[in-house]
Amino acid sequence: MKDSSSRFLTIRGLRHHVREWGREGARKLFMLHGWGDVSASFQFVVDAFEADWHVFAPDWRGFGLSGWSPGGYWFPEYLADLEAVLDHLAPDEAVNLVGHSLGGNVACLYAGVRPQRIARLAALDAFGLPGRAPEEAPARLETWLDQLKVSRGFRVYSGDDAFAARLMRDNPRLTPERAAFLAKHLGTRDDAGGVRIAADPLHRNLNPVLYRRHEAEACWRGVEAPVLGIVQESPDWRRAMGVDDAMHEAATACFRDYREVVIADSGHNFHHDQPERTAATLEAFFLSEPAGSSRNPGPASSPGGDHG
Repeated sequence: MKDSSSRFLTIRGLRHHVREWGREGARKLFMLHGWGDVSASFQFVVDAFEADWHVFAPDWRGFGLSGWSPGGYWFPEYLADLEAVLDHLAPDEAVNLVGHSLGGNVACLYAGVRPQRIARLAALDAFGLPGRAPEEAPARLETWLDQLKVSRGFRVYSGDDAFAARLMRDNPRLTPERAAFLAKHLGTRDDAGGVRIAADPLHRNLNPVLYRRHEAEACWRGVEAPVLGIVQESPDWRRAMGVDDAMHEAATACFRDYREVVIADSGHNFHHDQPERTAATLEAFFLSEPAGSSRNPGPASSPGGDHG
């Protein structure tokens, strides 16, 4: 495995962890993890990169080795945290940005709000959520208020092996070696030797703010950088999240320069399931010569010949 190092930044009053691979002076690449994940899980993709990269991957607030926010978690704060990381590590630069799931949604919004800060953007299974009806607000706020009064936690496992076994049950594509690596980084240990996910339990609370998809689309339309969407061969997971085919097509149409690649034999976590194909797809995109704005109306095959 390629060696990584850690640095800690104080961002908006919280200590944030940033994992790094590669050398100073190499081409910079920023990678943003999803909900319940940590920066270290990009290790398998970084190992598969062939080019010389200086990779920066922060742990979002409340995940991994970053600090917990005592007041809970609000989506716009991720954009502010991302901007602070970029201001510190790549001031006055337009950066290459990769985001998976939650991280991809943050990246897409940020790229529309700060288009001059993004050179190219890759979003891995990041397609937003269905918009919520205003009538849902009272019950949602009531649930949130009730949850604030209850102490909640994550399940504790007997050790790394038990946690790794659970990861493999959740994702049968994981090899034992990758599951063991992830367990060490996704988990945190208590004094009794137990392991639970390295995340603030407040992340489990319902978000009281309704998702307004039309606002997300307004941000996406502001993106000027070329955008690569990496998606699963089957749309079942996206549809289960409430994003149907018409909604997905409308989302991709918001980006003025968009292309889509399907990676076969993978679940939601491409960076765990198919890191070599994911790495090759990302490098082909980020290292390609700039071209005029264009839209690819359909999915393309991933390196290796997979096609959806």
